[in-house]
Amino acid sequence: MKNIAITENHLYSKAYAKGERFSGRLIAIYVLRDFASKKLMRANPLKEYVNRIGLSVSKKYGKATQRVRAKRIVRAALQNIQKDDSITLKKGFLVVIAIREGCHGAKSTDVEKEMRYGLTKLGMLSNKETAK
Repeated sequence: MKNIAITENHLYSKAYAKGERFSGRLIAIYVLRDFASKKLMRANPLKEYVNRIGLSVSKKYGKATQRVRAKRIVRAALQNIQKDDSITLKKGFLVVIAIREGCHGAKSTDVEKEMRYGLTKLGMLSNKETAK
């Protein structure tokens, strides 16, 4: 399923201020329970909870092409994590991923590895075998 983007600035601010956080060398992840998730679930054709994802890159990172490339790499890493059949990603949260300057020139596998570690630390990932 396609991710729903966070479009409102106040949701980014809430996630930064009140959310649980993980700071790594390449990315920082902020997670906050989404209070509008029930409404989004009812609007969803599959009638399941969804996460709203926001990506943030500072202009200090570089030119627009570099920032867009970094976002693409992070989106691909998140998609690989969601496609993995051995783990589940909790739903009904606001997830803001801030891309750090260390991500410049990093490989997508490194970003995915750090994202898996960060989401596990925040309690967002769980093994399907242990969840049953």
